[in-house]
Amino acid sequence: MRQGAIVAGVVAATVLMLPGAAFAHGVGGSSETVGGFVWLGTKHMLAGWDHLLFVGGVLLLAGKIRRAAKLISLFAVGHSITLFTATVADWHVNPVLVDVVVALSLVFVGVVGLRGRPKNWTWFAAAVLAFGLIHGLGLATRLQDVGLPSDGLIPRVLAFNLGVEIGQLIAAVAMFMLGDVLRHYLPRLRDVRLSHAALIAAGAVAATVLLVTSGPDALRPVQAATGPASNCEVRNRTETFPAGNAHPVKDFFEPGETVPATSFGHVIGDGYVIVTYRPDLPAEQLAQVRTFVTDPTAGRVVGGSATDQSEAVKAVHAYQTIACDTVDVDAVRQFTQDWFADPRSKPAE
Repeated sequence: MRQGAIVAGVVAATVLMLPGAAFAHGVGGSSETVGGFVWLGTKHMLAGWDHLLFVGGVLLLAGKIRRAAKLISLFAVGHSITLFTATVADWHVNPVLVDVVVALSLVFVGVVGLRGRPKNWTWFAAAVLAFGLIHGLGLATRLQDVGLPSDGLIPRVLAFNLGVEIGQLIAAVAMFMLGDVLRHYLPRLRDVRLSHAALIAAGAVAATVLLVTSGPDALRPVQAATGPASNCEVRNRTETFPAGNAHPVKDFFEPGETVPATSFGHVIGDGYVIVTYRPDLPAEQLAQVRTFVTDPTAGRVVGGSATDQSEAVKAVHAYQTIACDTVDVDAVRQFTQDWFADPRSKPAE
């Protein structure tokens, strides 16, 4: 198990050097097929440094293959339960809070490791299961970001979960193989205490960056209006878009044009902002919305009409929505700029 010390130390150091990595990775893209969701789950897991560091820490602490297999199985059961339940039930949890707890799970494993292996593994197994449940909420949040169709939802969720388990297995095998190679060249890193300390540092830094960068407003379930005289309200996103695998053919769709909902569902996972408006807007207000969406300096923004929308205009990104009773382009622009300044808006690689 000492081989894991090298890999965990290298990954943790990378996190410390790249503060933007504190934010959980998005799923990135979407798929119209069930098989495609297996790949999305695998890719998401292999990019999930926080999840993989936790798994690596548990493997390192376990000390024995059989015990490690039991603990990782508990962890897999935990995140599978909440991934499936939260996605199917359409639960929308605060992603920043989930990311903070996930980061603190690294601190937990690191502290336990520095104190020595538990004499009674029951309480530690229960903690691993609990963290698995929380990790699953994070996975569900990312999966819902891509937009899921109501038809065929369950097979896609199960396929995504299968991909997550495949990615976790690939990563665990890679940790052992890479560790076996590197331990011959970096003998000083055989001390497992370095790995446990690195886990504590990585988790603490990530949690701090999340809290400081996001600010107190990001931890509230619903945000206040954009200003004392504003007719807009910012809240956690509840809007969903069907899954797709292609970008819209253009940025703005006029009233009466067919809005490519699946393309919108695809790009929201790539950090885009989607603007929707009532098709009966007065010409002057429609022109304001059109100008904003098509402005090259606005960033990754697409827009179209929504016939069942009561608000004059709405803007949506992966986590939040701003809804305005009257067209307020300045408020929408500020909402968009705030999102693009957020490290989480960067498209997944």
